[in-house]
Amino acid sequence: MGYRRRDARPRLALWMLVALGDVVLLLVSAGLPVLFAMFGVVAVTVSGVAAWRLTRRATVARMANAGE
Repeated sequence: MGYRRRDARPRLALWMLVALGDVVLLLVSAGLPVLFAMFGVVAVTVSGVAAWRLTRRATVARMANAGE
């Protein structure tokens, strides 16, 4: 009866760090042009998600204010 469920989050975080390390090693071995290309893809993706969230937040705020 003293059994407690163990949380799997730390293990998942550890595996994500290991996977990230593997990706970094692969990119470094592939060369700098691939590293810069991947950085560009990540930058465009992050900016796109941020823009989408900001426009969605503004739309939700306008809809909330229109109801008053």
